[in-house]
Amino acid sequence: MDLDRFDRQLLNLMQDDAGRTAEQLAEHVALSPSAIQRRLRRLREQGVIEREIAIVDPKHAGRPGFFIVSLQLERERPEQLNQLRRWLAAQAHIQQAFYVTGEVDFVLVVTAPDTESYDALMARMVAENPNVSRFTTHVALGVVKRGLAIPVPPLEAG
Repeated sequence: MDLDRFDRQLLNLMQDDAGRTAEQLAEHVALSPSAIQRRLRRLREQGVIEREIAIVDPKHAGRPGFFIVSLQLERERPEQLNQLRRWLAAQAHIQQAFYVTGEVDFVLVVTAPDTESYDALMARMVAENPNVSRFTTHVALGVVKRGLAIPVPPLEAG
């Protein structure tokens, strides 16, 4: 799908605050509110906008801890990789999971209410996924930046 300049503006604005009304978006994009609604519907239908979520302040959710985890696998057989991917995707406390190149195979962002809950999750992961040979944990001492926005650059004049 080709994104025009209006689509690109809308995507950046929606990633900043998806709760804005079409009227509020129209203040920033040179389109009518009805044109904005049509574009947003099309962007959703075509899968450009996958979903819209609320970002919760951790202070109001019991101050969970954030853990950055590196996983190493014994072997990278397709069936074992797929099983691990499904397992990771099904865990609510695993916010993000990346299959990566380099010395480790996966990097995870995990949130848990405390270290005991984190330890229990990791013990289950190892028990239910015997292909995981090792994991390393980094505990986040503070959050400098947290988000999922993907910058959508404007169209270059041409």
